[in-house]
Amino acid sequence: MANLSPDPVARLVDAELEAAVARQRLSATLARLQVKLNPKTLARQAMVEVTDKSGAAAQAGIETARRNPAAVAGVVALAGAVLARRRLFGLFRRRP
Repeated sequence: MANLSPDPVARLVDAELEAAVARQRLSATLARLQVKLNPKTLARQAMVEVTDKSGAAAQAGIETARRNPAAVAGVVALAGAVLARRRLFGLFRRRP
C-alpha cells in the first residue's frame, strides 16, 4: 500500500489506513490467542487427548491379548505369584 505520492496528506491517510488494518489484525490475533490459551480450554483439550490416547492404548492392549493369550496367562500367573509370594514360600519352608 506504499503510496509514492508527493502529497503529504494522501501519504498520511494511507499510513493511518495501514495502521488501522494492522490494529484490526492484531486485535483478531489476540482474541484467538485468548480463546486458545484459556485455562479451561487447555484443560478440556488435554482431557480429550488423554481420553483418546488411553482408549487407543486399551484397545491395543485388548487386541494384543487376543493375539497372544499364552503371554497374557503367563503375566497373570506371574503377578499372582508375586502377590501371593509369602504363602507360596510358606508352603516350601521346612518346619522343625
